[in-house]
Amino acid sequence: MAPDPHPDPHPDGNRPSAPDPDPAPAPDPAAPTPPPATQEEAFVEPVVTDPVSAPGADGVPRRTTRRFPLFTRDTARPEGGGRAAPGDAPAPARQWPILAVLGLVALGLLITALDQFRIGIILIGVALLGGAVLRWLLPGVGMLAVRSRFTDIATYGVLGAVIVLLALMAQPKPLLQIPFLKDTLHFTVDS
Repeated sequence: MAPDPHPDPHPDGNRPSAPDPDPAPAPDPAAPTPPPATQEEAFVEPVVTDPVSAPGADGVPRRTTRRFPLFTRDTARPEGGGRAAPGDAPAPARQWPILAVLGLVALGLLITALDQFRIGIILIGVALLGGAVLRWLLPGVGMLAVRSRFTDIATYGVLGAVIVLLALMAQPKPLLQIPFLKDTLHFTVDS
């Protein structure tokens, strides 16, 4: 085979592109830029450098690491999670709803420990029902607000109602008898 009389200076096939015959002039940095015509043109999408960094108010990512921070500073407060009393009041007064619920629960546990289990457990259930009512009626309940208002009311209400109903149906001498539950229990034990 005869050598090629015109060897290819780029054997890998990557040829440089031809120079642009009419290059565009570079923009003058001192020249003022025209104002955007619409609001959509004025909005600049912030650049996020990795999947977990969130842009701050200035659009620059605040964290560029995948490790979570030691202290969380930007968690949203639940709806109604503000103070239950003015800010100049002492700390217990600002958190009176949760203290009232916890105080009733503690009293119910004490009564249960003193061998009056039905009264103590009913008091615990009533405390949770009272927490649901406080969460529903008051605009700010302090630390009694954990999730959204609806979720808190549903959680406190259902747990309180179940605890009260179970305390009323507890043996011996139940104060509340539901016939179909007795039949269901016999059906599961007999089969």
